[in-house]
Amino acid sequence: MTEPIRAGVLGLGSSVPDQVLTNADLEKMVKTSDEWIRTRSGICERRIAPKETAASDLALLAAREALSDAGLQGEDLDLIIVATVSSDMLFPNTSCLIQRDLGAKNAAAYDLSAGCSGFIYALAQATQSVITGFHRLVLVVGVDILSRITNWEDRSTCVLFGDGAGAVVLGPVSDGTGFQAHYLGADGNGADHIKMLAGGSRCPASHETVDRKDHYLKMRGNEVFKFAVRIIPEAVEEVLRRAGLAKAEIDVYLPHQANIRIIEAAAKRLDLPLDRFYINVDRFGNTSAASIPIALAELYRAGRLKYADKILLVGFGAGLTWGASILFWSKNGSAV
Repeated sequence: MTEPIRAGVLGLGSSVPDQVLTNADLEKMVKTSDEWIRTRSGICERRIAPKETAASDLALLAAREALSDAGLQGEDLDLIIVATVSSDMLFPNTSCLIQRDLGAKNAAAYDLSAGCSGFIYALAQATQSVITGFHRLVLVVGVDILSRITNWEDRSTCVLFGDGAGAVVLGPVSDGTGFQAHYLGADGNGADHIKMLAGGSRCPASHETVDRKDHYLKMRGNEVFKFAVRIIPEAVEEVLRRAGLAKAEIDVYLPHQANIRIIEAAAKRLDLPLDRFYINVDRFGNTSAASIPIALAELYRAGRLKYADKILLVGFGAGLTWGASILFWSKNGSAV
């Protein structure tokens, strides 16, 4: 019997800035220490974009690499979805800027805001578009330049975040690989736990909002931690149920790279060894919507993904939102 059409990964790319901001550097900027940051987050360094670099610039680099890896051109794309909370501007959307610069004249384009869950949300939408035939080739980008909305005087948040972009090209596969299941969720009762108050219609920019530092990200760290430790195992269990798989069948768990303590606690609740989880938060910090595609691209480049490997992606973020996906790897070898 012929396998149903699924959406598989045809190409991957990522881009991070050259500038490295270490914990030692942060010790000179804010009252903190390398030991304090490492023990509470697992982060040793993060990448910071130059002042002249916008989200679309990093996204474009990742997108071009993903297209090249897939052997495609911009004009081959039918749809571009960009997950971000730090777009170049309120409008036009960042995806249209990327569409222009890729020469993707045949592609529709829109942005999606779901915080650090944004890439999973975008994958779910792109998958449905491919399997229904509404679009054939979809570029999904996760990008954030959180350094632009970070208060560098707030040690509870400035030590956590970094900048980066990751991208995948999705297209139809019929060999049983590709995305097998998705699970998305949200709870607006936690909307105040991670937010940037000013800049929208409720609180437009003014001298007062700038003076109050309302254009910076604010987070209730303890509440987010409790939420994440609970929701990651729940999301993992639900997406496994939807795919008809057991925990032991997954080859690699790829969580949102927010905090090593969250990943450790989630692994313990799932009764899984930590070495089943891919972790790079020590080198990049929390890059929001970019963290999962950056990690996936790293695995791919390192040749650690084999054809038909089972990968579970899981994330959580502002909103509050969460999501998980199960992907059977459809590519052979690693990036050139």
